[in-house]
Amino acid sequence: MCYTICQEYKRFNLEIVCREDNTVDDLIDTIEGNRKYVDAIFVYNKCDTISVEDIDEIARRPNSCPISVYQELNMDYLLEMIWDRLDLVRVYTKKRGDYPDFNDPIIMTQKRKGTTIEAVCEQIHKEFAKEFKYALVWGRSAKFSPQNCGLNHE
Repeated sequence: MCYTICQEYKRFNLEIVCREDNTVDDLIDTIEGNRKYVDAIFVYNKCDTISVEDIDEIARRPNSCPISVYQELNMDYLLEMIWDRLDLVRVYTKKRGDYPDFNDPIIMTQKRKGTTIEAVCEQIHKEFAKEFKYALVWGRSAKFSPQNCGLNHE
């Protein structure tokens, strides 16, 4: 596939030869360099109105989740699928001497700004990471509870 781009007002001529099947959108995405593609989940609602065989066929498709909002079918699986596909992580903060607030977590993802302590500090306030000394970490990411960790801890 070969594209020719001519801009007469700037007097530039360009001929691009691609040795694979590309679309015009692929070319624009490559030139612009500012496109990010994210995973998709195909959610099929009203699965209570179709047969079990059709639901089974839809459920076997990759990245698909049949649900019924009316009868609240498969909603837990959809929520689990969203958390897994987006690699979301809940971070609970606590003040010194208080219990953690389990009602208001900070949601982080690896695909955006990361899941490090530095990314959590940036989410709280931009100046917070500059004055940061250490964090006490509990949970799966810590070798022992609590553990002193620096900004690079995941």
